[in-house]
Amino acid sequence: MRLADRLIAGAALLAALVAGCSSAPAVSTAPRPEERALLPGPIPAPPPERWLGLIGEYDSSAGTRFVLERDGRLMLADSAGRDLSSADQLRFERDASGRAITAHAGDVTLTRRDIEPRAGTNQLRITPVRPVEALRAEALAASPPAERPAAHAADLVELIRLDPTIRLEVRYATTNNFLGTRFYDEGRAFLQRPAADAVVRANRSLRPLGYGLLVHDAYRPWYVTKMFWDATPADKRWLVANPANGSNHNRGAAVDLTLFDLATGQPVEMPSTYDESTDRAFANYPGGTSRQRWHRALLRRTMEAQGFIQNPHEWWHYDYASWRDYPIGNVPFDRIGR
Repeated sequence: MRLADRLIAGAALLAALVAGCSSAPAVSTAPRPEERALLPGPIPAPPPERWLGLIGEYDSSAGTRFVLERDGRLMLADSAGRDLSSADQLRFERDASGRAITAHAGDVTLTRRDIEPRAGTNQLRITPVRPVEALRAEALAASPPAERPAAHAADLVELIRLDPTIRLEVRYATTNNFLGTRFYDEGRAFLQRPAADAVVRANRSLRPLGYGLLVHDAYRPWYVTKMFWDATPADKRWLVANPANGSNHNRGAAVDLTLFDLATGQPVEMPSTYDESTDRAFANYPGGTSRQRWHRALLRRTMEAQGFIQNPHEWWHYDYASWRDYPIGNVPFDRIGR
């Protein structure tokens, strides 16, 4: 070996020895057993593209029916998710976009329910019953409900200050939300400190699995909850909290969130879109694809492992277990911590 080669080899060996003696722990991306335990089994393969326009809800004389993908099969199921038949026994009629509009099983016709957001959109909207700006003035002039003194004083902290790898897409700071109106002046996310710490732990446990958390909403001033309630039609009010009681978002102890793929940076697909006012939003909704339901289960396992409780009507909504310990808040974002 030439002298120059020996010197290079020696320098490399010395560097390796120094690195090996360093007190800093090695960084590993391999999941630990407790992180692997969050996985709801192997991730399912995506369904064939030709199935996507068929998957959905259908009305029949016997009630709602689902065309869904499960375990690599396109199948027809009832409202409880029970397998009725293979979908290859159905004859579908599609529109120009390839979306099924009817399905025929022998002489029985199933009519596709038009409930999903249109292709290319990610938000199902509802029409406010009154002008939102008029409701804003009323809500800002109103006061939150009186309640007993809380066990803990508010200690709201900003999520991305604790963990900058948490991503934000705060829909209520934009017009891309279920009422099509901007409600927040700033796209920020705050939680009570114990809940915020728990979200940070959840995010860190997901990263070795290839995912991160994307937060849509967290602390919400009470006046915004009142605006939601007053703007929402009565038959859709299951989606919003009654301001007479306040919400766990008002307490800074609830978070709306989903997963994003670290490799692509894109949000994963779930059985419904965020803030969707349909049964597809339910935590146990049987429809969609195996991969969508797998993502939903991974999010649930991860959040429950950190002390959160899933809202059964909204797969994205998680309440921190000690939410009762915090007061209803009405402080705007620009006054928190200032």
